[in-house]
Amino acid sequence: MTPELELVLQVILETLTLFALIVGLLGLIVPVFPGLLIMWLGTLLYALIQNAGGHMTGWKWVLFAVITLLMLTGSTADNIIIARKMRDKYIPWSSILFAFAASLVTSIFFTPLIGLIAAPVGLFLAESRRLKNRDAAVDSTKTYMIGWSWAFGARFLIGLAMIAFWMIWAWVL
Repeated sequence: MTPELELVLQVILETLTLFALIVGLLGLIVPVFPGLLIMWLGTLLYALIQNAGGHMTGWKWVLFAVITLLMLTGSTADNIIIARKMRDKYIPWSSILFAFAASLVTSIFFTPLIGLIAAPVGLFLAESRRLKNRDAAVDSTKTYMIGWSWAFGARFLIGLAMIAFWMIWAWVL
């Protein structure tokens, strides 16, 4: 393979990987979209291709391990943040699971943006039915939105860190 062709293929690989990272990062807006997993899969594919070409050093594997740990931490933390915020206000698991199911089902059958709206609406409906009090159901829904905002912020920062570590791996080392 000529050096020119190798350079072109490397640029294509890095462009596609960066595209996957950006899609995953932007997808973090939707609670049920596995944005961090999409980002990690992009870096996994990049690592496998780089390794096949003999371009993976020990430090590059260390950065991939860090990216893996960030993905696992972020994927777990977002659920803990939302659930903890809601459980602090004594919102039962049945209402939390109903909201999650509403978001998941509407995301599958419609679009993820509809799923984004369905979660708080589902929680509001479940809490209205349970509490028989509209104002209390609105308070529960506000609590969900606050928890979702904190979880999104945490996931987004973790996603940015994943991109930064990949950039160091791809363009510095």
